[in-house]
Amino acid sequence: MSDPFDRSHKPVIGKPLDLAPALQVVTAPNASPMTFTGTQTYLLGTDAVAVIDPGPDNDAHLDALLAAIGQRPVSHILITHSHTDHSPLSRKLAERTEAPILAFGTAHEARSPLMERLAAAGDLGGREGTDEDFHYDRKIEHGQVVSGDGWELEAIHTPGHLSNHLCFGWNSTGAVFSGDHVMGWATTLVSPPDGDLRAFMNSLDRLADREDRIYYPGHGAPISDPLKMVRHQINHRKSRESQIIDALASGDATPSELAAVIYTDVDPRLLPAAARNVFAHLIDLNERGFVTSDGDIWQGCRFARK
Repeated sequence: MSDPFDRSHKPVIGKPLDLAPALQVVTAPNASPMTFTGTQTYLLGTDAVAVIDPGPDNDAHLDALLAAIGQRPVSHILITHSHTDHSPLSRKLAERTEAPILAFGTAHEARSPLMERLAAAGDLGGREGTDEDFHYDRKIEHGQVVSGDGWELEAIHTPGHLSNHLCFGWNSTGAVFSGDHVMGWATTLVSPPDGDLRAFMNSLDRLADREDRIYYPGHGAPISDPLKMVRHQINHRKSRESQIIDALASGDATPSELAAVIYTDVDPRLLPAAARNVFAHLIDLNERGFVTSDGDIWQGCRFARK
């Protein structure tokens, strides 16, 4: 498959950038191999603003957001999901602005029955970067519309990366704030038990059924052809599944062993995350009867092709 990803993003950290009428973005100073150029915090509105994903607990980023907001009131703080690069600053921002925090729920609010069962039975690892202290003031459900100063957002529940993940459809403009579910610089980490590959694929299908014009992701530049990117990522996951099954033809293996064989062209620092993605695929393949495990499923067990 051709590479559709845009890795040319070079934001000025801490400085607001106008993306569209009534929309600005401020990039947090938390660039890393997992966060790319940093978390994208969006400011939506004119006379009053909503803040989407305040970002990590970083005082410099808080100062940058408050400077960009200026004297305008903050009406809403909206959270796509409760990872430590997206939600922790919501607490300080809420204290400073008295704005309510809106989210789908806790990190495992919508964890699937399969993941609940597996997590109870063995060590699945995971929970990388989960904001354990996250709390919210108002729960928003799939399909619920939140409105503010000249805007309306539709909540789109997109579990998979995290079970409480939401995208927000700014439907009047054809835009979606896609969080970490679909990004334009790389594919998304799916790490069980709060990451769930089957849920992730269903969420991609949910977005593929829409006719959106542009995505504003949690990291990286806007995605100008979102349907093409969604379809690419669906095909990518199917291709990865085939690679895993093919690799198991040589014998049983752990997720880490398979990742080392399959991910030959990635930064070595990303191999642990790659192993988590492989593990998510193996759980799904096991559930569908394509592979078996050497006992209870846990992060270090061996899998074999049926």
